[in-house]
Amino acid sequence: MAIRPAWSPVPVPPSASRFLLSPVPHSPGQVYNPRIRAESQGLRPISKRQAEARRLRAAGDPPATWEAGLPALPPAPIAEAELSRRVLLLKRLDIADMGQCDFLDRPAPESLMQALEDLDYLAALDDDGNLSEVGIIMSEFPLEPQLAKALLASCEFECVDEMLTLAAMLTAWPCSVTPVARREEAVAARQRSLLHPAGDHFTLINLFNQVLGSQSDPESWCRKHAVSETALRLAGAVRAELLEVMRRIELPVSPPAFGTDSNALSLMRALLSGFFLKVAQDIDGSGNYLLLTNKHVAQLSPSCCYRLRRPPPRPPPWLLYHEFTISQDNCLSIVSEIQPKMLAELAPQYYLSNLPHSEGRDLLLELREALVGAAEVPPPLQDEEPQAPRAAAQDGEEDACVLQ
Repeated sequence: MAIRPAWSPVPVPPSASRFLLSPVPHSPGQVYNPRIRAESQGLRPISKRQAEARRLRAAGDPPATWEAGLPALPPAPIAEAELSRRVLLLKRLDIADMGQCDFLDRPAPESLMQALEDLDYLAALDDDGNLSEVGIIMSEFPLEPQLAKALLASCEFECVDEMLTLAAMLTAWPCSVTPVARREEAVAARQRSLLHPAGDHFTLINLFNQVLGSQSDPESWCRKHAVSETALRLAGAVRAELLEVMRRIELPVSPPAFGTDSNALSLMRALLSGFFLKVAQDIDGSGNYLLLTNKHVAQLSPSCCYRLRRPPPRPPPWLLYHEFTISQDNCLSIVSEIQPKMLAELAPQYYLSNLPHSEGRDLLLELREALVGAAEVPPPLQDEEPQAPRAAAQDGEEDACVLQ
């Protein structure tokens, strides 16, 4: 039997050797679930058009019996994607009512409602449902709304340079490549030198800075550390584009200060300002994390810094994650430790109140009440200091003490 190439644009000649194609009417894919704000991996039936393409690759085999029950077309991407950024852009185009928008393929109503709810939590919408000033600025960035809000918050906390790098690296993620067989441990040992103790977000910034520092031969450096040079080049281009947008809309750009304690604190505050929706709590001290927004339980990804470090540290009690994917082993990717007091300070009050009941929610509400109570308590009166000049004035000039 001869093995011949078969591509869909190239017709297979009748004289070519025929081959069998296993009729597997399913294809892997990822579908966004708005109820849990996560993507789930699984198999779904292929469409009749996809089945026809499979038959053409198999030299025109007759239709199989299982093709009768297949859908005519594959589902539209908008029906299976997260819609927050799309809704933000539609709002920027003055399409206020999503129900009246003429979609070619209408997404699910719950997906639209979840996108509007997230934008409201991020202060991108006003009381009338239109874009606020923050939402207008967020729509200028080619980023997801949560990442755009974190980039705006970095202007307040003076960590813009680091947040620009992080936003670019998250856009180009994943940056690692699969090493050659029997080299996993050697590559992991080299990558441990890049790990940052504060978490994966800081590790991404450190990785980008290390590549910039190896100007002599970045290609060999990336090959040595099993890092994708293509992804890092993309991150550099995205960072330059984001910096140009910030200068165009005249936002302040703070100087770099990565590596200092104050900068790490500021960067985490900026991240929480945008990603407070993606927070999890360790419920048993062994790395089983309860997601506060949907009460799903997940574990740390094997590629996160808390699993790669030697010796492995304790799992952080609270963490912020960038991605949660539902699969056989639910994993949280790109995680960093946070303090619940900081989350209670930066997250909106109505968001904390709307969280499902859990011990973490109760703790956050208690911390929020304590912060609000401390802010409302007036400072103690200092009677001794002002009394001294008043007494001196009474001794000298009694008339000066009577003010009409």
